[in-house]
Amino acid sequence: MNYLDQNQLKRLGLKKIGENVKISSMAELLTPEQIEIGDNSIIEDYCHLNGSITLGKDVIIQRFTKITGVTGAAKSVLLGDNIFIGEYCQFIINELTIGDYSKIQHHSNIHGYKKCSIGYNAWIGQYTIIDSIGGTEIGNNVGIGAHSQLWSHIKYGDTLEGCRFNSHSPLKIGNDVWFVGHCIVSPVNIEDKAMVLVGSTVTKNLSKNQIYAGSPALSISDKIGGQFANVSTDEKFLKLQKYLEESIGDTDKIRIVKSKHEIDINKGITYFNVADRKYLKQYTEEEIRFMKFLLPEKAKFIPYELTELKNDSI
Repeated sequence: MNYLDQNQLKRLGLKKIGENVKISSMAELLTPEQIEIGDNSIIEDYCHLNGSITLGKDVIIQRFTKITGVTGAAKSVLLGDNIFIGEYCQFIINELTIGDYSKIQHHSNIHGYKKCSIGYNAWIGQYTIIDSIGGTEIGNNVGIGAHSQLWSHIKYGDTLEGCRFNSHSPLKIGNDVWFVGHCIVSPVNIEDKAMVLVGSTVTKNLSKNQIYAGSPALSISDKIGGQFANVSTDEKFLKLQKYLEESIGDTDKIRIVKSKHEIDINKGITYFNVADRKYLKQYTEEEIRFMKFLLPEKAKFIPYELTELKNDSI
């Protein structure tokens, strides 16, 4: 793969470009004056970017991926830090946000006229379809297994002939929801920690921490329980300390705490608070290594907004 050299990168006329950015000479950036790219990000062969697009640090966009608006340039696409987008993905949407450490595997499709927002730490399997014609909101720590389809509209039959099915409405998915794979989801409201087993068809709202299966999907939690069991803060603290020792070892750059009152925002330390599953993002090398070690199945944390800590920091 041939990447542009520094002089060629400058001639692109990008709105903003970080350090150590790699862009293939075969990539197509139609609106460079509207594109911002963070440090260490990579855009591979035959990618197509069109619109107001911001890539965070350490973003990888693999070959043949297309990011554009529905009828032209995208209005606003914001991708956070450490995001991976596999080859042959298509994002044909006017407004899109994706949070840090999310992974979207190859041949996935996100499309629609209304905004689609995807939270932190998402894992989206290959050949997934996410429709946002009616608007789609996906929370943090959501897993979407391969070949799943998430829909916010129904439209095809001839209305002149009297077809009664032509509508769109928002699809709202909470935090820690898991679609195991090959799931079909209608525009419904899905509460935190719900789980949908392989091959299920979701046609109604889903309740918190319930497990669903079948077509149409029905709760089976009375037989097998919920997706999540209760774990004490002390148990979480000890387990995360063990994970830190396994992955990083002794370090003064990361500290595990049980309360945000223990966090000092002026120390330059990454604090992981097991009580609320949030961390003080410093983006150090140790922090990135630890986050990658934890994801996807050991632990998921989302970054604090500084306004959350200013009144509580020691």
